[in-house]
Amino acid sequence: MALDDPGFHATVLTLWRNRLRASARPQRIFDAVRAVVDQTGILATRHRRVLDSTVLDDAVTRQDTLMQLVAQIRVVRRLIPEARALTLVAHDYEQGGAKPVCAWNDPTDIDRVVTELVTDAQTVLDVVGALPLSETAQEAVGLLALVAGQDVEPGEGEGTWRIAQRTAHDRVVSVHDPESRHVHKTVHNYRDGFKAHIAVEPETGVVTACELTAGNVGDAQAAPRLVEREPAGTEVLGDSAYGAGAFREHLATCQQPAVIKPGPLQRAIDGGFTIDDFAIDLDTRTVTCPAGYAVPIAAGGTARFRQRCVGCPLRQRCTTSVTGRDVKVHPHHALLRAAREQAETPEFHQVYRQSRPMVERSIAWIVRKGHRRVAYWGIDRNRLWLGHRIAAVNLTALLNLGLHRGPEGWAVG
Repeated sequence: MALDDPGFHATVLTLWRNRLRASARPQRIFDAVRAVVDQTGILATRHRRVLDSTVLDDAVTRQDTLMQLVAQIRVVRRLIPEARALTLVAHDYEQGGAKPVCAWNDPTDIDRVVTELVTDAQTVLDVVGALPLSETAQEAVGLLALVAGQDVEPGEGEGTWRIAQRTAHDRVVSVHDPESRHVHKTVHNYRDGFKAHIAVEPETGVVTACELTAGNVGDAQAAPRLVEREPAGTEVLGDSAYGAGAFREHLATCQQPAVIKPGPLQRAIDGGFTIDDFAIDLDTRTVTCPAGYAVPIAAGGTARFRQRCVGCPLRQRCTTSVTGRDVKVHPHHALLRAAREQAETPEFHQVYRQSRPMVERSIAWIVRKGHRRVAYWGIDRNRLWLGHRIAAVNLTALLNLGLHRGPEGWAVG
């Protein structure tokens, strides 16, 4: 191209991203790079894949309950003239992002504002509920109904509302990106956003599969899609977040050996018995406790020892319940117990400690230079962005390995 070539407008990139996202193969760029990887043959003799996830911060500001209501009422009024014609009392919804007038250090006044906002939302919903609406307006009304109920509960007085002393399941954190979610890394540490799930070949660092989900989706839930293209015999590594029985069963069905760290066993009493101290016979459907008492497993999967615990010399190491010990047998008990036994072997430790940490290198490549925060709103747009980002990371890794055009196609070295 000439130095004075005018190029193209930046919106052309937006156009092509939209066309890709709406196409039958939105991840064709990632797939094209994966085809180059396959042609080089660097994965042909490498049959291990390490799974992991990382948090990606969303591209919006977290909103509290009041600002979600204000923002969504404003959206509905903008889209539906009948809602705009209503007289509402809690706030002037035509002004910018200002909060309602409130004495924020006065709990009584906060409850007043909450009641007025929820009442305004219900007034709007009552009026627009019977109207013929466009798809966009329907989505806006549905989101208003959601945020008007997810964080509030009835107050002490009739017709009053207050902030609920709980966290709603699958809570929306912002009406601007309603697909973003709280992501808990620990009990006391959480962020808002999405999760990037990846499968990595540990020696080369090449990402073989990726997925993006809401932040509250468990790692084991997203894992099957990461290994669906891998052949039988592929060894799958992961930390305890991937230790769910359902995923282990999936790997066993696909004949993909699991090298996955099992979760810690819970003890009813410190230093007491765990479920592995009980003999569980799935053929006869009985559980035998350390004291030698055998009881049947009920249809719901629970073995109840109850009266057998009375006077048992081992009770102090077994249960603190006044009604005796109940043992819940997991539907995938045999797989989980085998995994715990496997984790005690030297072979497991050698493979796990050598290969599992290598996934952190690939994650660092993905999120560096500001890419810890996603670029767009919503799962679909950011899933496309992640696929493009990882395609670029994989190309960089291939170039570092000496990617070149050989007589028979792409090669490395």
